[in-house]
Formats: sequence, structure tokens, C-alpha cells
Amino acid sequence: MAQQTNTTHRPVGRIRDLRGQVVTVVCDTPYRPPLRELLFAEDNPSIKLEAYAYENDRVLRCLLLASSTTLARGDRILSSGQEITIPIGEGVLGRAMDLFGNPEDGKGPIQAKSWRSIHSKTGRASFEETKKRNLVETGIKAIDFFAPMQEGGKILLVGGAGVGKTVLMSEILRGMISNHNGVSIFAGIGERTREGHELWKWLDDNKLLDKVSMLLGNIHKNAAVRFRTAWSATALAEYFRDEEKQDVLFFVDNVFRFLQAGSELSILAGEIPSEFGYQSTLQSEIASFESRLKSTDDNSVTSVQTMYLPADELSDPSIAVTVPHVDSIVILSRVIAQQGRLPAVDYTRSRSTLLDEAIIGTEHYKTVTEATEILHQHERLQRIVAIVGQDELSAENRVTFDRAQKILNYLTQPFYTAEVQTGRSGAFVKRSDTIKDIRRILDGKVDDIPAASLLYIGNIDTLKKI
Repeated sequence: MAQQTNTTHRPVGRIRDLRGQVVTVVCDTPYRPPLRELLFAEDNPSIKLEAYAYENDRVLRCLLLASSTTLARGDRILSSGQEITIPIGEGVLGRAMDLFGNPEDGKGPIQAKSWRSIHSKTGRASFEETKKRNLVETGIKAIDFFAPMQEGGKILLVGGAGVGKTVLMSEILRGMISNHNGVSIFAGIGERTREGHELWKWLDDNKLLDKVSMLLGNIHKNAAVRFRTAWSATALAEYFRDEEKQDVLFFVDNVFRFLQAGSELSILAGEIPSEFGYQSTLQSEIASFESRLKSTDDNSVTSVQTMYLPADELSDPSIAVTVPHVDSIVILSRVIAQQGRLPAVDYTRSRSTLLDEAIIGTEHYKTVTEATEILHQHERLQRIVAIVGQDELSAENRVTFDRAQKILNYLTQPFYTAEVQTGRSGAFVKRSDTIKDIRRILDGKVDDIPAASLLYIGNIDTLKKI
């Protein structure tokens, strides 16, 4: 189905100037487009703009959603009479597209049931959800044990460049999609084209592509495109949740690039930045994005998000405004990655609101509490060992140090999505097996197994029957 367009295109005005991705249009007709209306160049309809803000009654700032190379001062701008829309329906599954619904996979036009504005108007998501939801298994020991995920919940994977955010998210995606009856949406915002292609190829090879829709706004696209790609993805999630009544898995890589794009646009539009250089609307933008990913009483939206950590600095405002909207935050450490322990999760700094006895059960709660305590002791003892050596520790501290080291090694894991790079076969480990194995380590039942033997295994039973 072709996209329906308004056949009465109203003249708006002419281009006065262009700053990066912000175009200034002087309105020379009585018509004033409402904010968010989609505009286009009369001489080249493929040049699309979005009404962004009015400088005064006659001067309109617009977001440029295409290349600027063919624009010139004085070009006439027309109104489409509608907002940016995206195709909806079963035809988007198994496809990769841009924020307008144009195919990015070389498979021809998207077969759309109809078209939907990327801006939410439903307001049907429940903010006071009372329905109790089940925990979901990712098959990743570090996640399921220290930062469990709940159906309809959100998890944020935070780390600097090269610490494994995308690989970890891809592994979570693989484990969850394989056991999920609903649909999955992947939003690639500001990442490399290669990463999107690799994920696409991997999903296709593993016969999972027909359950996934991918929306891509890669790093080579301008800031306005990257910024609005997030809204297109959330509009698709809302459609499947509200109209198709399906549970949705929502993956976004990564949230920082979305906020960064908003910051770039804010500066180009001449808005005064905040104290730390971000846009003054930082909190409202992330709140608008996250609120659209809420679950309803009937259907859930389970979200896995990655966030780049600028200069490995956890105090960055982009992290501070995002954390309140998620259930679990997983911190990936460069130091741990350099030690060769992957996933490089910093267990002493990662947090989850789901670590509640009423949610995860008594055995899991007791085990994770004891494991967290012993890892904190290990962190303290490690500084002593670095100076005087492990042999100088007391007998009790040596036992504590050794068991903590075994927990850390056990929580490393070979990933299916990294088999080609590592040469190790992937492993999916049930949450119950992870709890049982860590309980064995804490109780001293594997004291006779060298710590090095626990690196990159599935569960302990693959080594020894206990």
C-alpha cells in the first residue's frame, strides 16, 4: 500500500538560511504550519523538513530530514498537511527501514496495512500498572542473577566504547526472541552501519528475522534523522501493543546517541544549553521517549537499552536523567574488560529494583545478597593482595578471596553471537541453575575446583557432578 498524502499542498514560505540540520523558513503566506507538520521543498519533494519552533510570527525553524546539498536560499517550501508517518501492520516484520518507512534492506517497498504518525496521541499506556508480571530469562548468568528482567520492565546497559554493550544486547536479544511469542522491534540510533548489518545477517541466519522489525538511523545520518528515529520505533511499539494486542520486545542501541542528537539540534536552533552543555529539554525528551514504552494491563513492552558512557564518566547528565526510568542498570567496566572477563559487568555498581524477595524468591534473594557481600569483600582484599600478595591474607580471608574469584570467573560466559570471534560455543544458562551454582560456590562445595576452570563455562555440572 502506498503512503496516503494530502493532495492540497499549501505554500508556506521560502528558505532564509541553513544551520546544519536546522532550516529557517520565512512564511510569506497566511498559512502557519502547526509544530511537527511535515514540509517539503517544492522543487524536490524528497527534501523533507519538520516544523520545529517559531522564532516569531513569520519565522519558522524546521528540522532538515535529508541531505542539505541541494537546498538553496529562496527555495519555496510546501506543507504536506500531515506529520511524519510510518507504515504499520504485519508487513513491517522481517524488514529494516528508516524513520519514514523506506526500506533499508533491498527487499522492495514495505507492504503497509496503513500509516501512523510517529508522534503519540493515544495516551493509553498505564502509568500505574498493578498487574504482576513474570521474570524473563535471558540465559545470561550475570544478568539473570544480579539484574533480573521482568516482563514489561526496562534494563539499561551502560558503558564506554568497546566494552561490549552491543554484543551483550545482541545476546539478550537472541535469548529473548527465541522464547517470545510476540514481536520485537530494534531501533538502531547513531550506531555504525556495519553493526546493523551484522545483526540483520545474524537474525536471518538463525531464522528469527520474521519476528523482528528494524528501524535504523545510523551515525552517518544527520542529527534530525537520528533524533526522530526513536519516535518512529516507539510508534511501531505502540501499534503492536495497542492495536495488534501483542507483547513487544523493544531494543534500542543506543539511548545516548538519541539524546546527543537532540543536543546538536538544540544548539543549532540557538537554544541556551544547560550548565553541562546538554539541551535544556533533556529530561522531558527522555521522559517522553520512555513513557511511550510503558506496558498496559493487557500487553507488555519489555525494553533493553544500551547507553554510551562519555569518557567512562558515570556522573554524566545523560545517565542521570535515564536511570529513573529503568528497573535495572548494568554497568560495564573497561577495567574488567581489559582483564579478559566478559561480559564486563561491574557487579558492585550495577543495580536493580527487582532484587526484592517478593519478586525473585527467597533462595535467589539470599544468594544474591551473600554474593554481593563477598564481592565487596573481594574488592577490598584485592587492594591488599596487590601490595603484599594473597599468601599474606589470613586463612579466612583467603577462603573469601578465592570463592569471590570463583564467582567472578563463573559469571563469565561464552556468547552465541560472538562464536566466530571467540571460537567458543555459546551457552544458555537457566536462572535456577545460576542460583544453584553460585550457592555451591558460597557453601564451599567447589573449593577443590581451580578458579581458572570456571572461566567461560555454562553451568558447573559441565565440569563435575556434585
